[in-house]
Amino acid sequence: MTGQARTLVVEDDPVVATVHRGFVESHPRFVVVGEARTGADALRLASALRPDLVLLDLHLPDIGGLDVLQRLRMLPGPPVDVVATTAVRELDSVRQAMAGGVVAYLVKPFTSAALRARLDEVWQRREDVRRAQDTLDQDEVDQLLAGPRAADRLPKGLSGRSRDLVREALARLCGAVGSVTGSVSGSGAGGAVVSRDASAAEVAEAVGMSRVSARRYLEHLVAEGYAQVAPRYGATGRPENRYRPA
Repeated sequence: MTGQARTLVVEDDPVVATVHRGFVESHPRFVVVGEARTGADALRLASALRPDLVLLDLHLPDIGGLDVLQRLRMLPGPPVDVVATTAVRELDSVRQAMAGGVVAYLVKPFTSAALRARLDEVWQRREDVRRAQDTLDQDEVDQLLAGPRAADRLPKGLSGRSRDLVREALARLCGAVGSVTGSVSGSGAGGAVVSRDASAAEVAEAVGMSRVSARRYLEHLVAEGYAQVAPRYGATGRPENRYRPA
């Protein structure tokens, strides 16, 4: 896939829609081409704009989001990727969304880092499909079905939520995300550029966890390819690892 992935934001709350638009457009590989406040508008714009990705709220004033998901699958042309962005937490709704083919399910409120990680996965999956041969062997089929998150298993004791918070804090401390940070609820938004890299202690203070825990998450981000690490030598001659987004 070349260029940017065209994204349709479906969200009935205009304030949240603006936040979601900012989150998406902070990613260099995605651009928002439209916003819909209702299910009917979502289907109309999806048909007219042919987006690559739809961020879909499941609480809509006219047509339920799960119904919209089913109807999106009936549109002609290549199937659109759908990420559910919703406060709906019921197991049955999650199962129906999975059956409808969502590529990710984000429960509000979520951070820009959490959405960015899912967008990375959407982009990688689409690239994997683009590069695939017309005829696949079993290993290639398994890899496409497993998706990019198959190699993204967290070590024991680490949580995805905390990993996302550490990743966002690192980006904020290093000035890598501008002003589009924080959560949908508005907490922790913004952040001044204070450094081009950060220590585990600085990240720990920003997130509110121990330095040891922050270092474990940072080392995992390095292993994932989301961060880089380099030693910095101080006056004592002892190096301190400094981290920055990759």
